[in-house]
Amino acid sequence: MRCATAKSGAFLSNPETRAVVLGCAGASLTGWERDFFRDAAPLGFILFRRNCKEPGQVRGLVAALRETVGRADAPILIDQEGGRVARLEPPHWRRYPSAACLSALGGGRASEAVQLTAALIADDLASLGISVDCAPVLDLPVPGADAIIGDRAYGSDPEEVARLGRAACEGLLQGGVLPVIKHIPGHGRAGVDSHLALPRVAADLRTLDRTDFAPFRALAGMPWAMTAHVLYEALDAELPATLSPRVIRETIRGSIGFDGVLVSDDLSMGALGGSLEKRACMALAAGCDLALHCNGDPQEMEAVVQGAGPLSTEARRRLRRAEAQRRPRSSWDRAAAEARLDTFLSDATACSAATS
Repeated sequence: MRCATAKSGAFLSNPETRAVVLGCAGASLTGWERDFFRDAAPLGFILFRRNCKEPGQVRGLVAALRETVGRADAPILIDQEGGRVARLEPPHWRRYPSAACLSALGGGRASEAVQLTAALIADDLASLGISVDCAPVLDLPVPGADAIIGDRAYGSDPEEVARLGRAACEGLLQGGVLPVIKHIPGHGRAGVDSHLALPRVAADLRTLDRTDFAPFRALAGMPWAMTAHVLYEALDAELPATLSPRVIRETIRGSIGFDGVLVSDDLSMGALGGSLEKRACMALAAGCDLALHCNGDPQEMEAVVQGAGPLSTEARRRLRRAEAQRRPRSSWDRAAAEARLDTFLSDATACSAATS
């Protein structure tokens, strides 16, 4: 794929859905955003705390976003993990514990609590029209790593992380929401926050394959995954995973075996260099199905769209297959689910504090 610069405004006349997911600036759309999204035709959108004030407002924003692209099923993404990564917050939405808090419950209690939490989150999201949750985190933090992952992870044991990650995915799917496993092929060894700079991981391939990659391999059948802006010296000494054809082809699609929808992490993060246009083009050329841009900055979004083409045939296939995994929301007793979860959390001081 050639990263040629599109002529200014050329994308405006292109009716094909573009391989991008975009954010918006506030709680409602500006006139410029409505026009831009209509002309840019992104596949979908992502919401952040700045976009979520109260339920009625979020439903209205979701409907307005979908209206701009003329697709009532356009994916709407959000990062609602629980703990410190939560875009929906009290008083309108429940506060959920972190992955580490739930993992600390141990054994079957942890599994049930993780699944209950994910099902409740899915119920929150589906009631707003949000269809994809960027969770769970399958990263394995190591001593000395940057705290950006920290308690967002279920722990450092690959089998346990895979087990609890599967429970989280099952809870989200039960509620009609597609999970996004992240950050493939693993962010747990990053010594710096990829929001700020590029982490370089020096671990050898055998170690990575046995540890970091293992939870992703175990959950390779999930519908979506998000890349890590991390450079793995044993895999590609020059490019981070998001921009590396070798990492995506040989590791993510190859040895890990993930063939679902692969979305980049946010392209505006400090780990990546070059223009936003080049980043988008390189991510898609490397093998990402979708380029993600989150902050809603108009000039940055224009650049990302300039660098992205329409959805590839493979991306369309993967999206169709992901949608086939979506389950209809079934009637359930939310109050009973909350009471059951609270029973678990009442025995865990850290979790109780996190949810109070």
